[in-house]
Amino acid sequence: MGQNVQKAEQMKYRLADAMKQCMAKMPIERITVRQIVELSGTTRQTFYRHFQDKYDLINWYFDKILAESFEHMGEGKTVYEGLVKKFEYIEQEKLFFRAAFKSDSQNCLRDHDFELITRFYTDKIEKKSGQKLSEHLHFLLEMYCQGSVYMTIQWVLGRKKTTPRELAKALTEAVPAELKAVFEKLQMI
Repeated sequence: MGQNVQKAEQMKYRLADAMKQCMAKMPIERITVRQIVELSGTTRQTFYRHFQDKYDLINWYFDKILAESFEHMGEGKTVYEGLVKKFEYIEQEKLFFRAAFKSDSQNCLRDHDFELITRFYTDKIEKKSGQKLSEHLHFLLEMYCQGSVYMTIQWVLGRKKTTPRELAKALTEAVPAELKAVFEKLQMI
């Protein structure tokens, strides 16, 4: 059973690599499942065994990359260090992120990223403080995360010319005062 799961995961990555190759040449809307399977050296049947459509493949890969970027973010002791690690990782996959965010009509990757980052910070605060986040602080956190996701997307799309460190510094400085006080108390800033 474990070996089958590993083989299925390998096939998904193979399909994702083919998708990334296609994304380097054309917009997502023009990419076909046929092109993906031809590049990956597999069949349509294999593709549909793993994914409903190309957008399902993009979502799956996006989740994998985001999970990895949040792992890197968790390696940082402070919010700034975590953001630098996340942005450096995203920079390695910028082509994929750029194409995925440009073609965000089929599924809302922005919302998904927002949910993940909000959950990441909520869990980190609650774990360090041993308390549930108040509604007010949760509201401030959601506002901050919305802005953070928006600015990250602007950077990925090339509309914000900055380095990962500069973006991390700007986002760290943008934390609302009350939330910043909590981060400082928990030694997260």
